[in-house]
Amino acid sequence: MPRPVLLTPYVTEKSMNHISGSPKLANTDGNRLEFLVRRDATKKEIKEAFEKRYEVKVKSVNTRITKNGKHAIIQLTKDFSAEDVGMRLGIF
Repeated sequence: MPRPVLLTPYVTEKSMNHISGSPKLANTDGNRLEFLVRRDATKKEIKEAFEKRYEVKVKSVNTRITKNGKHAIIQLTKDFSAEDVGMRLGIF
């Protein structure tokens, strides 16, 4: 059985601002969620796993590696709402 790509949602004040698009954050149009992912996961694998699990379309995936692990910032297309996905995840 393959290991899961998406490990857990990463919820901070800053990541919550990315969901709805905060005017405090420059260059953000919102509709983004942040997840901790498997360190060896590619952007394509992250996109496919997220779309399949939450039945949404992903516009883009950005990743960064920190001391906490690999983070994926997942931006949804305008047809879908990050707030709705967040509600299903229980982060609100």
